Amino acid sequence: MTFIQDITLGQYYPIDSFIHRLDPRTKMLCIISAMIALFAAHHVFELGISFALLLSVIFISRIPSKVILRNLKPFFLLFVLSLVFHVFLSNEGELLVTVPVLGASITKEGLYRGLIYSVRLAELVLLAATLTLTTSPIEITDALDRFFLPLKKLGLPTHEFVLMMTLSLRFIPTLISEADKLQKAQISRGATFEGNIVQRVKSVIPLIVPLFISVFRRADELAMAMDSRCYIGGKNRTSFKNLEYKLADYLVMLGMIIYVVLFFAIRK
Repeated sequence: MTFIQDITLGQYYPIDSFIHRLDPRTKMLCIISAMIALFAAHHVFELGISFALLLSVIFISRIPSKVILRNLKPFFLLFVLSLVFHVFLSNEGELLVTVPVLGASITKEGLYRGLIYSVRLAELVLLAATLTLTTSPIEITDALDRFFLPLKKLGLPTHEFVLMMTLSLRFIPTLISEADKLQKAQISRGATFEGNIVQRVKSVIPLIVPLFISVFRRADELAMAMDSRCYIGGKNRTSFKNLEYKLADYLVMLGMIIYVVLFFAIRK
């Protein structure tokens, strides 16, 4: 279970960079736009353009590449499954090889699609990790609260919904830390987490119950802490830091609009 320590999703990497100083609403809108363009990519050239943009953002954010790239390790099996499904379930295109044991055939088109979808998933994971590494949970909460402001006027509890999403995201590194402690405690008692996939799954089962107990205990402690501070969300609640667009935010959003327009223009 050491792979779970590689997940930085939900963790904030505090550093002074141009990307960190941007308004969180700008970063979220740009990430969503980049993901939409990435979903529309179906060729190597289009994925290359998206990857070049991603590398540029990582370079400007000054976050070490190993911190971002290690997010791919926990999803490696998902990438492999995506590749395998497209390779063996697609019968279009030129036949490359036949697998007599499985009764399936591997085609050039199936292999090409599998690679495209796997690379696309990897870039989506890196985009999401880049957002959380450059934006603190408080900033994400404030940005989502502003985005859902029109729904609040309809009487919907948008602040509570945003708070729930933010706490769920913030609990990811906490759960990772708890799982690591439980694993080390089990190893000290003679447990092993090596072997094939079936053996590893069986070794993880004893960690599930204490992990759930720890999650419920932390959730109860958080609820008591918020209640002791007389926390009341929703109407008439203010923020310590007001979000305000600056010139850099407008320039970045203009650049993203130009990128999306050119991206779809190139596709046609």
